[in-house]
Amino acid sequence: MSGGKLLATLAGTRFPTPPIWLMRQAGRYLPEYRAVRATTKSFLEFCYTPEKAVEVTLQPIRRFGLDAAIIFSDILVIPDALGQKVWFETGEGPKLEPLTDPAQFAQLSRARLSDYLAPVYRALTETRKALPEETALLGFAGAPFTLACYMIEGSGSRDFAKVKDWAYRWPDSFSILIDLLVDAIVDHLVNQIDAGADAVQLFDSHAGVLPEEQLFRWSLDPMMRIAQGVRLKHPGVPIIAFPRAVGPAALMYRRPDVFSALSLDTGIGAHWAAKELQPHICVQGNLDPIMLVVGGRAMEDEAKRILDKLGHGPFIFNLGHGVVPQTPPEHVAELVEIVRNWKPGA
Repeated sequence: MSGGKLLATLAGTRFPTPPIWLMRQAGRYLPEYRAVRATTKSFLEFCYTPEKAVEVTLQPIRRFGLDAAIIFSDILVIPDALGQKVWFETGEGPKLEPLTDPAQFAQLSRARLSDYLAPVYRALTETRKALPEETALLGFAGAPFTLACYMIEGSGSRDFAKVKDWAYRWPDSFSILIDLLVDAIVDHLVNQIDAGADAVQLFDSHAGVLPEEQLFRWSLDPMMRIAQGVRLKHPGVPIIAFPRAVGPAALMYRRPDVFSALSLDTGIGAHWAAKELQPHICVQGNLDPIMLVVGGRAMEDEAKRILDKLGHGPFIFNLGHGVVPQTPPEHVAELVEIVRNWKPGA
């Protein structure tokens, strides 16, 4: 069986040293990534060129021997596949032609999603063939609320006023968009698993902008429906939930009947997570990405503190968010060494 230590951990096994992978581990901090990126005109073209996606997915595995690879892609391939105009501006990030009227929903369609995103699935199949058997391959998708944020705001946002105004003022029409996204994400994740993904992660990166009473309706409930839809086709495939910046409301996502693991952002204390979450569900996280930039003693002390708190139960070492571009690659190598050499009580 492919996936080794990471899949066993997601199934509830505790190892003397936990598996490690890092969100955004294939990225601009690696010179070899930048070299491949320079050969492609646009970021979406990069995502849709299987041989390049495979190459950059494998780069951090070759360098660092991490326990999982996550396919190089982007959460915004789903709005793109549904028919919304999506592009990336250098230095500014993603841009979308914003949805401003429910009538525009009729222009969005799941019908072409599988064919449109075939290059992503091809990249997964080729990556799985190229990976060591013990290295897990992760697929992923953005969760419905986070995708809706981009689709309505048209880009990132400071206050997400447009999407929240729509959700609060016209919840019935907002539900139509969320329901469409639930179905599209199920399609996308099932296709990724069919293509070779051993596990999948759902990123609700903007969940934390919602007040707690809105989280269930617009974040947790859609994520649970996705997990249930995926499990109808692939009952045994692990699903990792990452509701970012929800604080103590992470307790709502402590659902081992639905999710295999809960990924923690930097704002969740390891001691609290060990007490309130880990007895019920595998946890993943949560080193501050800037600690990885700083490196040295500060990084080592913080990594060991997290390991000392969470390394006694089912745990996957990761960051609280993605690797940032200014990260020195040698600090990643040092972190992997720290995790691999950690001993409880040492």
